[in-house]
Amino acid sequence: MSKEMIFNCNDYEARIAIVDNGTLTNLYVERWNERSIAGNIYMGKVVRVLPGMQAAFVDIGLERTAFLYVADAFCNICGIDFSPGNWLENGDDRDAGKTICYQNNYAIEDILREGQEILVQASKEPLGTKGARVTTYISLPGRNLVAMPSAHHVGISRKITDENERGRLRHIIEELRPSDIGFIARTVSEGKCREEIEKDVEYLLKLWETIQDKRSRVGVPGLVHKELSMTLRAIRDLYTEDMDRIVIDSESEYEKIDDFMKRLMPRVKYHLELYGGQEPIFDHFGIEVDVEKLFDKRVWLKSGGFIIIEETEALCSIDVNTGKYVGKRNLEDTILKTNLEAVKEIAHQLRVRNIGGIIIIDFIDMENEANRELVYNALVAELKKDRSKTSIQKISELGLIEMTRQRQRRSLSKIMCEPCPYCSGRGIVKSRTTMHYEILRELERHAARDMARSMCVLLNPDIAKLLLNDRRELLEKLERKYGKKIIVQTDNSFYQDNYEIIPMH
Repeated sequence: MSKEMIFNCNDYEARIAIVDNGTLTNLYVERWNERSIAGNIYMGKVVRVLPGMQAAFVDIGLERTAFLYVADAFCNICGIDFSPGNWLENGDDRDAGKTICYQNNYAIEDILREGQEILVQASKEPLGTKGARVTTYISLPGRNLVAMPSAHHVGISRKITDENERGRLRHIIEELRPSDIGFIARTVSEGKCREEIEKDVEYLLKLWETIQDKRSRVGVPGLVHKELSMTLRAIRDLYTEDMDRIVIDSESEYEKIDDFMKRLMPRVKYHLELYGGQEPIFDHFGIEVDVEKLFDKRVWLKSGGFIIIEETEALCSIDVNTGKYVGKRNLEDTILKTNLEAVKEIAHQLRVRNIGGIIIIDFIDMENEANRELVYNALVAELKKDRSKTSIQKISELGLIEMTRQRQRRSLSKIMCEPCPYCSGRGIVKSRTTMHYEILRELERHAARDMARSMCVLLNPDIAKLLLNDRRELLEKLERKYGKKIIVQTDNSFYQDNYEIIPMH
């Protein structure tokens, strides 16, 4: 079996699937008219400073103002300087914008003022009702390095654990970089020769010069630098040399990727293939079926157990159940096996659905403390494979795990789905009995206050049928009490919980 990157690109969207040994491990979707702004650099104007929140709102030219938290505000923009000893290194290259930062003890009102023009980079795209989150710590990712114009030292990815290799990379970068720009060696830089590192340094320095030049010419607010398209970002950030091949169904994107890899990754041997089959590429590789399953709340486990995934505005809850699995020996062994199997599936679903934020996992209760520790350690091990940062708490006495997963872009359900117009996103509708009684109460209100001789109620045909059959005597009682005629009419466009009462004079 092999590891492959499959591109499905057309005139309206791009979908990228990473398949490992026949299993869909990651899926990325971007519509051309809804391109992500994460990574874009803007000249913005501070429109409001909020000391109570230690944050500011910045106009970057989008529909909603962006949010700038004090920790993301580079103090040198207002003349405040820090000594070299105030640097913090707190992450991996995946989150380059936060990997190296100042230990900021200043208040937001000391750093920014309303009307101030600042250069910012979108670190998170708008989510729901929230505007984009921005930072003044600009980061420019290359293939092997990330340039940090607001930094002054060299950082090495934590995933590179060999001390000799870390020292080698640090020495090379220190010799190549200007003293006023910091760099981070990404995980893929491990083992790369000096020439490859030098090529990245040259590319990133030239890119920063271009941004600096455009910065002085662009209007405020205005876009200074647009991040690469998703197809090229995938090659830059996701392609690894253990991938057997890259397959793409668009000739134009094929040429862009081929040119990009030759320029940015000249020493990397890769197998790029243009798909020319008549069958859609995701169907050909058996991916489309797996994509459809990503919208199911219930995910079955091989043993017969299952997990339920519920995404809400506040958090995502995951419930583990034994389902059809009855085990072989005793209850505790059955529960342990189901929970361990669920661990792998949960980690996989979080990655492939790109679920972020607060996540609550309700494992089946285990009496044995050693078993709870086993399940916890298994989940920690699985989450280490995730490119997004996670933070996880121990299993509680109730069998719950609280965790967070870094959210940089919208989940697949947010990109590809919308709230149900029938239930307005609640996931439930009022029952038919509830609707019967609600309509009767509303009819009584209208009858008591309106001078009309009769009333017409428009409603869903199924509700009307039950109202006229099962609740006929209640309608007649209302007519006698108020001396008014009640007319029931159906409307096929009405949902189960929709109705309208019209007074008729």
